[in-house]
Amino acid sequence: MFNKINTTLLLLSICLLSCKEAKKETVIETPQNKTSLKDSFKEDFLLGTALNTGQIKEVNALQTTLITREFNAITPENDLKWEQIHPKKDTYNFEVSDAYVAFGNKNNMHVVGHTLLWHSQLAPWVHEITNKDTLVNTITKHINTIAGRYKGKIDSWDVVNEALNEDGSPRESLFYKIFGDESYLELAFKLAEQAAPDAELVYNDYNLWKPAKREGVIRIVKNLQAKGIKVDGVGMQAHWSLEGPSLEDIENSIIAYSDLGVKVMFTELDITVLPNPWELDGAAVEQSYERYENDPKMNPYPNGLTEDIELKIAKRYEDIFNLFLIHKDKISRVTFWGVNDGQSWLNDWPIKGRTNYPLLFGRDDKPKEVYNNVIALKNKAN
Repeated sequence: MFNKINTTLLLLSICLLSCKEAKKETVIETPQNKTSLKDSFKEDFLLGTALNTGQIKEVNALQTTLITREFNAITPENDLKWEQIHPKKDTYNFEVSDAYVAFGNKNNMHVVGHTLLWHSQLAPWVHEITNKDTLVNTITKHINTIAGRYKGKIDSWDVVNEALNEDGSPRESLFYKIFGDESYLELAFKLAEQAAPDAELVYNDYNLWKPAKREGVIRIVKNLQAKGIKVDGVGMQAHWSLEGPSLEDIENSIIAYSDLGVKVMFTELDITVLPNPWELDGAAVEQSYERYENDPKMNPYPNGLTEDIELKIAKRYEDIFNLFLIHKDKISRVTFWGVNDGQSWLNDWPIKGRTNYPLLFGRDDKPKEVYNNVIALKNKAN
C-alpha cells in the first residue's frame, strides 16, 4: 500500500512538472512581452509620438497602454498652440496642458512643448495687434507665462515654428511684418531660455531637406549663435511620401544642421501613401482642394492597402530608419505625428475624408507589418 502511494505521488509530480513545461512552451507572444520601439532604439535616440486631447486625458485604456509601452517622448498635437492655451488676452486654458505634462512626467517621458510662436493657429485677438511694442509685450507675457509654468517639467520647446518660405527667405507672418525683420526669433529664444533655462530650445519647420530652405535655417541658427542666444536643435518635420524626399537630401540636411553644433530631431514623421493634387496637376497648390473630395482617384485605398503599397511603405520606413541609425550620433529624437492611422491628420489634409495609412499602428491600434520591419532592422543592425 505504501509503495502504491509513493508511486502515485511520483507520477503526479512528474505530470505536474510536465504540465508546467508544456505551459511554458505554449505561451503566445503578445505586444507586452515583445521588444518595443523605445526599447529597440534606446541606445540610439528617443522614440516619440504626438498625442491628441483624448489620449492626453487617457480616455482609451488600450491606447494609453500602447503609448506608454512603445514611446518615451510625447508631443501635443494642438493643446499647447496659442489658440488653444491662450484664446483671449487675459485667459489661459491650462486644464489639458497640465494633464499632458502630468502624463509625461508620470510615465518618465521626454515632454515636448509645441509650440511657443507660430503664425498659424493663433488666437484671433493676436491678429488685432498692429504695433511692435504691443506685440513684444504680448509675446513676452505669453512665453513667460507658459514656459514659466512648466519650468523643469517640459524638456524641450519648439520655440518658433515655420518661420521660412520654401526658398529660405523669411515668411511674412504677422510677427515678421510688425517687427520688420527676423528679430522676433531672437526675442522668442531669449525669453524661452529665461523662462525655462533647463529645456532644449528648438527651431521647427517642414521641408527642411530642401537645399534652399536649409540655407534659411542655417542663417537663423548662426544668427542666434552669433548673438549668444541659446539654440539647441533643429526640428525637421518629416511629412514625407513614398517617393520623396530623397535619402541624399535628408542626409545632407542632417549633416549640415549637425555641423552647426546643434542636435537634429525628426519631429513629425509620417509617410503618406495617397496621391496629392500638386503631384497630378503640377503647380496646383493654390487651387481649392474641395474639387478633389469624393474623387476615387484621390482615395484609392478606402478598404486597405494593396500588397504592393504595403511593401513600398515598409521599404520606405526601413530606408529612413537605416539612415537615422547611420547618423544616430547627430539625432536625439524621432517622433511620429500620431499614434495610429485613424488619428492621422493626413486623412483630412490636403483633401478631406480620405483613408491614409502613414503610421506604424493601424486603426485598431495593433502594430502593422511595417512596425515589425522597423524593429527587425534595428535587431539586424545589432
